[in-house]
Amino acid sequence: MALALTLPLAACSPGRADGGPTSGSSNAAAGSAPSASPTPPVAPAAYRHALTGALGPLDSALRTVDRASEGGALTRALDTAALKAEAAADALQSTAAPDNAFAGHSQLTTALRALGQDLRSARGSGGRCATSPRVALDTAHGPQSVREAARALKALGYDASLRLPHTERARHRRPANGTFLRDGSRAGLGRLTVNNGTGSDAVVTLTRGTRTAFSVYVRQGSKATVRSVNSGAYTVYFTTGEDWNGGKSSFTRRCSFEKFEDQANFRTARVAGGTRYTVLTFTLNKVFGGNAATSTVPPGEFPS
Repeated sequence: MALALTLPLAACSPGRADGGPTSGSSNAAAGSAPSASPTPPVAPAAYRHALTGALGPLDSALRTVDRASEGGALTRALDTAALKAEAAADALQSTAAPDNAFAGHSQLTTALRALGQDLRSARGSGGRCATSPRVALDTAHGPQSVREAARALKALGYDASLRLPHTERARHRRPANGTFLRDGSRAGLGRLTVNNGTGSDAVVTLTRGTRTAFSVYVRQGSKATVRSVNSGAYTVYFTTGEDWNGGKSSFTRRCSFEKFEDQANFRTARVAGGTRYTVLTFTLNKVFGGNAATSTVPPGEFPS
């Protein structure tokens, strides 16, 4: 009779003699990486509060710009609003937004920085030939970008509206050719013709000493004749540009101020058989064979 001998089988692996854990064994609990805590969602109410806090000071500054009269008051208001726009952008950049508002939030932050730059640029130099800040803002991209970002957030239930200042369209004021903008007493026999072959309108002003004798408007590509000029030596100034602002006696765009180096001398004399008087022609554009040199004049020295 055959007997079957059954022996217990055991898997063997190298181990420590003391029965402790081997170097190849692992402890699942000890070896697992700690899991990151999920970022808590931003509550809509908290985000609305953050928007109000960031945009409130800017909105107040923009309302001041809207009410300010052109000149020093408007320049100061623009500087303040530019700083507030940049501060609002900084505040929003460090503010978390709800997931559904992330794109609009980022768009608004970028738009506020652009608005700050536009407000600062619009103030200009404030000089005689400066474009109106409200005209400059009319074509700026920053305000429009802010409106678009505010609309995107409003559609999601977040109020980011701002009272942006009113703007003005660029104007094209130009008196009729030959219009006298200033005219003193003219009772002589002299005659002056001005040819304007430049690409801009011009105002030609003649002075005697520190007094303005007359100023005449000459449109581009046109000529104008002034009669009855009194005898004497005159300095001939001219300014060219676009959009004549009578209050400032200056163009508001592309303006330049110049004068002819040589004076215009008008003389009247009795001669046999009649009277001899001076007839002069000034051409504002450079012409072949011309003999009249010009020089630039600081805006503040140009006669009004």
